[in-house]
Amino acid sequence: MGILVCGGAQCLCSFGTAPSNLVVTPENKTLTSQPIATIMDNKPNVNILPFGMCTSMANPAVASATAAAMGVLTPQPCTPVIGSPWAPGSSTVLISNKPALTMSSQLFCSYAGVIQITNPGQQTIQVP
Repeated sequence: MGILVCGGAQCLCSFGTAPSNLVVTPENKTLTSQPIATIMDNKPNVNILPFGMCTSMANPAVASATAAAMGVLTPQPCTPVIGSPWAPGSSTVLISNKPALTMSSQLFCSYAGVIQITNPGQQTIQVP
């Protein structure tokens, strides 16, 4: 069983240094104490906020700063670059004709980071 994710859910990037909260705008019109998220809640700096500092060498800013520091990893501010929706979404629950986001969904940053949900923001709505 999966748990649906709502606004305020805590996320973590594999190359970030801090967690971040998912922002779900109310156009989904399905609410708990916060709007329920869909796989399309993937927009950087709208839904996906920065994760502190980025440590991925695939990030040009990190690679450049690390090269300037003679190879010593030099994290730079996180700037998520997202090219696709969360996957997988719920196969049984649609919100505004889009699959709902579940705890098992992941999002991939173009700088090689894997973004996962660590706290769904609610515990009562489960999906098969």
